[in-house]
Amino acid sequence: MENRYDKYKDSGIVWIGEIPEHWEKICLKRLSNINTGNQDTQDSVPDGKYPFFVRSPKVEKSNKYTFEGASILMAGDGVGAGKVFHLADDKFACHQRVYCINQFKNINRIYLFYYLSSLFYHVIESANSKSTVDSVRLPMLAEFTVFMPLDFEQQSIATYLDQKCSEIDELITLQEEMITKLQSYKQSVITEAVTKGLDKNVPLKDSGIEWIGEIPEHWICTVFKKFLSEPMQYGANEPAEECNYNDPRYIRITDIKDDGTLRDDTFKSLPLEKAKEYMLTKGDLLFARSGATVGKTFLYKEDYAACFAGYLIKARCNKNELLPNFVFYYTLSNVYQNWKNSIFIQSTIQNIGADKYSVMPIIVPPLSEQQSIATYLDQKCFEIDELISIKQQKIEKLKDYKKSLIFECVTGKRKV
Repeated sequence: MENRYDKYKDSGIVWIGEIPEHWEKICLKRLSNINTGNQDTQDSVPDGKYPFFVRSPKVEKSNKYTFEGASILMAGDGVGAGKVFHLADDKFACHQRVYCINQFKNINRIYLFYYLSSLFYHVIESANSKSTVDSVRLPMLAEFTVFMPLDFEQQSIATYLDQKCSEIDELITLQEEMITKLQSYKQSVITEAVTKGLDKNVPLKDSGIEWIGEIPEHWICTVFKKFLSEPMQYGANEPAEECNYNDPRYIRITDIKDDGTLRDDTFKSLPLEKAKEYMLTKGDLLFARSGATVGKTFLYKEDYAACFAGYLIKARCNKNELLPNFVFYYTLSNVYQNWKNSIFIQSTIQNIGADKYSVMPIIVPPLSEQQSIATYLDQKCFEIDELISIKQQKIEKLKDYKKSLIFECVTGKRKV
C-alpha cells in the first residue's frame, strides 16, 4: 500500500515539513477554548475525590474540581512545559500553571492530543533559544498552528495511534518490569554475598540482629566506627560553581544516582582554596544525610580530583581491616535498607547524621574474604548491569519509534 498521500505542499514550518495538500491550516484558539487552572500544589490530597493535573506526568488528587468534560491538559512551565500532556474526562482539577484545552470545535480531541504532544515542544525550544525560562505563554498556545485533515482522516489517525501506541506502551512496560526484576535480583545477589559469603558450606551463627539474621560463624558483627581511620566528616557548605576542569569536582547529594554512580550531566566544581579541607582520596565513602536521597552512597575511586558538599558525610575506612568496596556493596544490600528503615521508624524526619552512621551495624569477614566477595560482586553486578542497559536501550528505541510514528501520522507522512 502506498504510504503517502497523493499531493503534498510545504507547511511553511521547518519542524513539520511537507503536509498533504488538502489539509487546512488553522490556529488552536479557533478550534478550542484555552484556560489555566486555579489550584496550587498545596491543594493536593492523597485520597482526594477528583484527578488533579499538575505540571508533572504524575496525576495527583484533590477534593475540589474546577473543570468538567473532555479536555487536553498541558504543563505550562517547568521542565515539563509543552511536553507533559494528559487527557481528562468528567470532573477534575488543574494547577494554575497547567493549560486546559476543551470545548473542541470541528476537530477530533484525540487527534489534537497526539498533534500537540508531538509538535508543541518545538515552540518551547524555539522560545528557549531566546530565553532561559521554560514557560508557555497563552499567546504561544492560542496562535499555535494546527494542520487539520478531513474529519474521517482525523478519526482514522486517532484510532490507529491509540492502537499502535498502546502496543508500544505494553512493550515498554514489559521491559521496565524486566529491569525491576533484574534490579531486585542484583540486590539479592549482593545481600547473599555480604551476609553469607561465597562458601555455602560454612557454619552459620545468629548475628544478634533480627534483620541481618545468620552470618558465617567466623565473621563478626559490630559497629562501623570501629573500622574507621578517622571521624566521619561533613562536607563543604559552599555553593557550587560552573564546571571548571582545573578545579576539583564538587560532588553534591543530587549527583548520586540510585545505583551509587554519579550523574554525568551535573558536573560542578569548587575552587581549590575552598575545596582543600574536603578533598577525597580513593576509597572514601560518601553517605547522603537527608532529603529524598538520604542513605544513598558513593565510593570514590576516580582519577580526577574531587571534594564533597555539606549534605554528604565522608567515611574513611582503615583498609587493613575493612575494605571500602566491600562496605559499598554492603550499603547496596537489603540489610542496609532494613537498617535505614529502622532509623526512620524512630524519627519523623528522614535524616541520618554522622552519629547514626558511625554506629551502623556492619558485618565484617576476614580481609581476604572481603576482597573475594567484592571481586565476585564486581563481575556479577557488571553482568546484571549489562542486561539492564540492554533493556534500557530497548525502551529508548521504543520511545523514539513511538515519537516518530506519531509525528509521521499527524503530519500526513504516513497514511493510515
